[in-house]
Amino acid sequence: MPVQIIEPSTSPEATYKAREVEGILDLYFYRKIGFCLAQFFARLNVTPAGVSLFGALCGVIAGHLYFYRNLGTNIIGMALHVFANALDNADGQLARLTRRESREGRVIDSLADHLIFLSIYLHLALRCSIEGASPLVWLLAVTAGISHGLQGAAADYYRTTYLYFVKGGLPVDLDSSMILRSSYRKLRWRDQPWPKFLLALYLNFTRQQEMLSPRLNRLREVSNRSFPHQIPEWFRTRYRISARPMFKLWGLLMTNTRVLVLFIFLFLGQPIWYFWFELTVLNLLLVYLIVRQENMAESLEEAAGTWQTSA
Repeated sequence: MPVQIIEPSTSPEATYKAREVEGILDLYFYRKIGFCLAQFFARLNVTPAGVSLFGALCGVIAGHLYFYRNLGTNIIGMALHVFANALDNADGQLARLTRRESREGRVIDSLADHLIFLSIYLHLALRCSIEGASPLVWLLAVTAGISHGLQGAAADYYRTTYLYFVKGGLPVDLDSSMILRSSYRKLRWRDQPWPKFLLALYLNFTRQQEMLSPRLNRLREVSNRSFPHQIPEWFRTRYRISARPMFKLWGLLMTNTRVLVLFIFLFLGQPIWYFWFELTVLNLLLVYLIVRQENMAESLEEAAGTWQTSA
């Protein structure tokens, strides 16, 4: 297979989705490392999906190392976890660098993230259980894990919707469950088991997003009818002005916040507190942001409808 050639002038910024949706830690740490890793993997002709799966392996091992009460072992796990996060950045940067972005790659990336935190939640619950915690710790871990999934889905939807409306993102990032369901039914388990499995995961993920953000989903549908050819500049500007103030808060529901808080509680020897942080602080933040997001979407929907009527 031919080696993927990278232009010398390519910079890390060229592999960002958009600078304003990147967190501070991503901009000044993970994206820098991820870009170097992306260049390295491109020269080895490694696919973005391969990088995602490698990152998942590192993250799953890190989760296992959190099971042990020994702080030194936990620190090794933290280092491996940080490396997994760097790989999580590198896979997307590699895809953009080599122009190999795809729906399948996005699903594999999401699957890798879920495998990592499944390992973390499982091993933390096992650790707490062995240390004498009530059997209810398993209920706590499961509910925290479900909360994690919903928070991540909502934050991802907010970000990709912004990219779609303001930056001209790919339509694949905003596939509707209706379209995905139609594509899913066309695939057969016997002939295409892997694509059908990935599409099933993506369909479920998209349903969660639409359930959490019905107004934002409706805004996309209304905008498709109002602006069938191109989203006008006035709407892009209004969306950007309305959405950007919430970016920092949505960023708190992303991976970096969880990892930092998890590390703090591991150093304190109280990993069970991480579950409570997930269930209380982050869920309250999620509710607040969804209310603000839905109000914003309603206002923009009215503006799009008014424009269509007057056009």
